[in-house]
Amino acid sequence: MTAPVFVVDQLDPSGPEFVLDGPEGRHAVSVKRLRPGEDVVLTDGRGRWAEGVVSAAEGKDRLLVTVAAVREEPAAAPRITVVQALPKGDRGELAVETMTEVGVDAVVPWQASRCVTQWKGERGLKALGKWRSTAREAGKQSRRVRFPEVADAATTQQVAALLARADFAAVLHESGEARLAIADLPAEGEIVLVVGPEGGVSPEELALFARAGAGPYVLGPTVLRTSTAGTAAAALLLGRTGRWS
Repeated sequence: MTAPVFVVDQLDPSGPEFVLDGPEGRHAVSVKRLRPGEDVVLTDGRGRWAEGVVSAAEGKDRLLVTVAAVREEPAAAPRITVVQALPKGDRGELAVETMTEVGVDAVVPWQASRCVTQWKGERGLKALGKWRSTAREAGKQSRRVRFPEVADAATTQQVAALLARADFAAVLHESGEARLAIADLPAEGEIVLVVGPEGGVSPEELALFARAGAGPYVLGPTVLRTSTAGTAAAALLLGRTGRWS
């Protein structure tokens, strides 16, 4: 089994020993029950990381780790961003969790016209915080050292602008005749996928996105839930672009 990952604010140890404390230290000592001699990985979640070996566990929330050289994982190419319409209930966190696990680079919450869920005021900030916390925890679980960015919620116009800048853009929609499995994909740059809400992408949104360069594509003969479509599509693209090879 690979070494567990722990997140630190800054990975710039002044010497060979790093102190892991706070919530991450508590998780390492009291939950994972790590002991001297066990391997760990420390990361800032932005690509900087270091392998380490536990040298001591102190109290309930303090771990001393002897670290090797700090490394930098370059950003993967092509970058894959999923625009995720807001699902009902906790399906948004499920979508973020599984997309993080497969390797998506960024998630953009989208307030589509047919979304039942509305992110407004404090409720919206709380929901966004949950998505970001989910991405962090799923990044750790899946042993990533560069976690996906979860952007602020975007309007339809902002999504259209994002699609216009992409090197390849697509809307996952059952009306599409083109198949994502055989689309011509770039080797570099950014791929942006749009996943609509349970009620579907409206005709007006489809037209706006088409003008921005994002036509409708299908994955296969079945219709997936909004909480699973992004993960399935991202897995397909990660395989086709060589990022999983």
